[in-house]
Amino acid sequence: MHRHTPLHARHRALGARMVPFAGWSMPLHYGSQIREHRAVRAAAGMFDVSHMQIVDLEGVGAQVFLRRLLANDVVRLEPGQALYSCMLNPAGGVLDDLICYLRGPDRYRLVVNAATAERDLAWMHDHLDPGLELHARADLAMLAVQGPEALTGVIGLLPPGDAAALSGLRPFHALETSMGFIARTGYTGEDGCEIILPVEAAPALWDALLQAGVTPCGLGARDSLRLEAGMNLYGNDMDETTTPLESGLAWTLSWKPRTRAFIGRPALERQQAVGVPRRQMGLVLEGKGVLRAHQPLYAAGQQVGEITSGGFAPTLGTSIALARVAADAVPPLEVEIRGRRHGVRAVKPPFVRHGRILV
Repeated sequence: MHRHTPLHARHRALGARMVPFAGWSMPLHYGSQIREHRAVRAAAGMFDVSHMQIVDLEGVGAQVFLRRLLANDVVRLEPGQALYSCMLNPAGGVLDDLICYLRGPDRYRLVVNAATAERDLAWMHDHLDPGLELHARADLAMLAVQGPEALTGVIGLLPPGDAAALSGLRPFHALETSMGFIARTGYTGEDGCEIILPVEAAPALWDALLQAGVTPCGLGARDSLRLEAGMNLYGNDMDETTTPLESGLAWTLSWKPRTRAFIGRPALERQQAVGVPRRQMGLVLEGKGVLRAHQPLYAAGQQVGEITSGGFAPTLGTSIALARVAADAVPPLEVEIRGRRHGVRAVKPPFVRHGRILV
């Protein structure tokens, strides 16, 4: 039996194709994934992301705990600011990627992936310092409103004071409003926000956004948008057997000060010392076909890696992918699709940001 978000009835009423995802029944699309994708690139779309696990951490010493738990350093956060980080195991493998918000002195909010939520919570509890309180918030829902017109749509539903505050909010910052906790974050490569609010208030907000002309979007468009934006998907582009150094996430590692002993650091330092064996790259298919996860990649006739995420990119009109290849692999590369090899062009992600094609 799959769990339902507070917006399940709304999805059904709109004719969504529902699919199982990470233990939840979620909308894949509402008739056309490409139409939803293009709505986000051109105007505004909204996603029900209430399956994501929201975790609140409070108590004296919360910062010390998070500086050990996360590979990025929360010491750099100012109140209201957000940080993207990996949570690693001792071998340097990625247990999960998450967003961490500093809400106030000794008060943090984490948003972790649905598929890893149970394991994440167990890991956090196992490493939790005495006196700290960790709360998994089943009473909260979450909507993502994304696109160049997304903020305008949300601002129009807020009272003047909150509207002014949101209009001046910088990316990767958040604020408390009468609507809920609103953050300038997202997973699409477009402007927008994510709204965390009480479960009982989510349907009314969904209806108001729908009335304002915001397009409902499902998991399909969410995946094609994040792929165009060059954003990793946990379980595909990184997992507990791969390190951030192998997954295009070296930028999320905070190495200074040297005395900060975050979990996984010694393993990462050893990997750096001997040389990172694999690296992430972006690929654009030259010709017809569709790139998919696990398709093998070749250079000079030898297999050098595989695709980790792939699919059709509506903004580019062709197929793109993220891949993990041997560090010494030299283009040109070929991908094997159904027994035949096709040329692919190696690029540096992202492919698209803020509606602009970058490759």
